[in-house]
Amino acid sequence: MPFMFFDPTMLLLIPAMILAVWAQFRVKSTYNKYLRIASARQVSGAQVAELILRQNGIRDVQVEMSQGTLSDHYDPRVKKVRLSPENYRGNSLAALAVAAHEVGHAIQHHQSYVPLQLRHTILPVTSIASWAAFPLFLIGLFLNTPLLMDLGIIFFAAVVVFHMVTLPVEFNASSRALVQLEKGGLLMSQEIDGAKKVLNAAALTYVAAAAMALLELVRLLILRRD
Repeated sequence: MPFMFFDPTMLLLIPAMILAVWAQFRVKSTYNKYLRIASARQVSGAQVAELILRQNGIRDVQVEMSQGTLSDHYDPRVKKVRLSPENYRGNSLAALAVAAHEVGHAIQHHQSYVPLQLRHTILPVTSIASWAAFPLFLIGLFLNTPLLMDLGIIFFAAVVVFHMVTLPVEFNASSRALVQLEKGGLLMSQEIDGAKKVLNAAALTYVAAAAMALLELVRLLILRRD
């Protein structure tokens, strides 16, 4: 949530903005490309998700369809893998890659993967911090109250930590997904590269978000010093 006025420090954000735009383009173009390529096994994303869960001895996670494009996610609170309609029903390389990735999160949860546990632990704090950080900093800036600016910086630092913790969680889930797809024979060897491209494009969006948050924190520190 950047400030609603321009100051020279906003120039710091330009690289991250460019990366974010590029990441969004890559994920949409790559996903749409491989959404049109059917897998040789002709199994749906939902079937792949169920199969990988069973192969890993996970019996208490349900797979269900969500609403909206690319609304895929794993909800650890209720232990459900939710797949968007095109990935739940579809048998494309993109559908299978996304389904396997979300099940990768379920496997992380099942195995008590530390970065995932840490992300879930700090999520409530981060939600509050992301809402309060900029208002606190702005009020402190306008009223020349260093304490409020420092509180805003501390709150936003928590947001940065959340983004940094998210990176290994997402990359690890993608690595698990590719292993499961190949080991389980769910994709042919020549199809793995397509699935990898889909997952790498999606991972780029998390890198862009982390870069934006980190540069925003640097910007706050510069404004605080000035």
